[in-house]
Formats: sequence, C-alpha cells, structure tokens
Amino acid sequence: MSRMLYREGIGESEVYLDFQHRVAQAAKVDRPVIFVGERGTGKELAARRLHFLSKRWGGPLVTVNLASLPPSLIESELFGYEKGAFTGAGKERKGRFEEASGGTLFLDEIHLVPLETQEKILRTVEYGTFERIGSSETRHADVRIAAATNADLQQLARDGRFKEDLLDRLSFEVIFVPPLRMRGDDIMLLAVYFASRMAEECGYADVPYFSPEAEARIREYSWPGNIRELKNTVERAVYRAEGGLIDNIDTEPFRNPFESCAEPIVSDTDLSDYPYIHEEIDLKYIKKALNDAGGNQKRAAELLGITYDQFRGVYRKLKDRILS
Repeated sequence: MSRMLYREGIGESEVYLDFQHRVAQAAKVDRPVIFVGERGTGKELAARRLHFLSKRWGGPLVTVNLASLPPSLIESELFGYEKGAFTGAGKERKGRFEEASGGTLFLDEIHLVPLETQEKILRTVEYGTFERIGSSETRHADVRIAAATNADLQQLARDGRFKEDLLDRLSFEVIFVPPLRMRGDDIMLLAVYFASRMAEECGYADVPYFSPEAEARIREYSWPGNIRELKNTVERAVYRAEGGLIDNIDTEPFRNPFESCAEPIVSDTDLSDYPYIHEEIDLKYIKKALNDAGGNQKRAAELLGITYDQFRGVYRKLKDRILS
C-alpha cells in the first residue's frame, strides 16, 4: 500500500473495518465509485485508498474540489480549453481529465457540477471521449472516476438538479463513509495519534496523555465535524496544555467568555469610575472562571481565553478580594 495513504485512516472498529473492506473490493474493479458521507469523515482519504489499491496505482490521482470553483469555470477546469476559446484564454490548457489519464479523477462535491457540464461528463464516461472548450478535436479519456458528496443525489435527480443518466453511470458502487460517532474506540485511537503528532510538532518533550475527564468528553461528544473536528480539538488541547497531561477538551472554540455579562458596561456612569468598574468586572470573571474550573488557575485562564501569565497578573492584584 502506498505511503501516501494518510495515517488518519487508522481504525479497528467493526464498522470501519467493513468500510475499508468495501473500498478494497471496489478497487479491484475498474468502474466509477461514489463515496457518500458527512463533512470531515475522510471521503478523500477513501478515494486515495481506492486508487492506490487499484491497478491504476502507478498512474496519477487528480483531485478536483468542486466547491472551490465558480460554477462557470468547472467545465474548463475538467476538460481544458484552446487558446482564444474565451476572454482570458491566452494559451491552451489541459483539463483534469487529460491530467488524470491512466489514473483516477476524484471529483469532490460532485453535486455542485452544473447540469450542462454534467451532460459532458456523462458523454465522457459513456464513450471515453471529450473535446476541449473551443476545439472540435476529439480526445480520449482513460480515467476512472471516484466522486464524493454529502448530498442526497437521488433526491437531486428527482428534483431535476442532477442528471439521472449520469447518476446511473457513476453509481456502479456507492460506499457510505461511517461518521466518527459510530466508530467506538477508534475515536480514542485517533485522538492519541493526533495528540502525539501535535506534541512532536510543538517540540514538547513529554508524551501527552488524557485525564479521565478529558477522555470521557472525547468519547461522549457527538463530533458533528467528524475526524476534522476531532483533529482540531485535540491539537488545540495539546498546545494549550504545553505537554504532558491534557485535562481540557474544548469543543466550543467560538464560545464567548464574556456573553454572560448582561448589564451594560458603559451607560451614564462617570468615567472617573472606570478603574473601579474595570476591577469589578475582572473580579466577577475571575471568580466565575475559578468556580467553573474547580479552582484550577490554568484551566480558568483557558476558559477566559487568556494566557496563564495574564491570569496570574490579575489574580495577584485581586487575590484578597477573590479569597474573601
């Protein structure tokens, strides 16, 4: 198996091993495959596995993220164009079908392809031929298509937004990528891997490990963003912990620590009262953060979104009032 297959593809759960088996089976047959799954589940990783386990492994694997392209440019991106084909076409350019010749073309977010371009893809899949934009020369496409989506393609076809004939052609095999919440102990396997890799990146000498509370949070959370969200969350926890014990798993990075302050900070107050008001606000938040963190000052600083040194500076100034 190619070393290009990412290690994020680890897993031992029954549902994940069954999924990997289906990918390996499909790889042996030179037909289109559609991967269906939620965001962040690893659909591109599955396409890579499909390619490198197939007879086309020595050929190119070309990936097109259709979500990153304006609809008007998708056709030229896929099929290429001749010089002067349209305004701005200063020279000829190969399309992705040509670049993927002899290999696999991975079309991510396939549901975003405009209908007129779907028609051209259908013809290419059916006959193995196409023309660049601005050319009548027929070219051959020796390409296997792997597609991915998180949309309901059947419903889109019923609504007239996806060509039924193209769906029939591409759906020789449809493989659903399991969401992370269904993968049991794989969640902690991935968490430990991401934590170790992040610690190495940060240059931490201590091997990171999760407290029982942190591990429970990882196991109990639903991970709507799947592997991508788990990776971000664990890496954030590692760098904040600065090595060693990880006791805080923050799954709400956009939570505003100041939103609980219902009363207006500035109204008709005399501005000369600012130092006193500022101190009262600091006192209120420091006390609440310490209470929520069970007295752990480092954790309290994380809850407030400030550094530990910043927290200690305020704490020392208000220590007598905080402890009173």
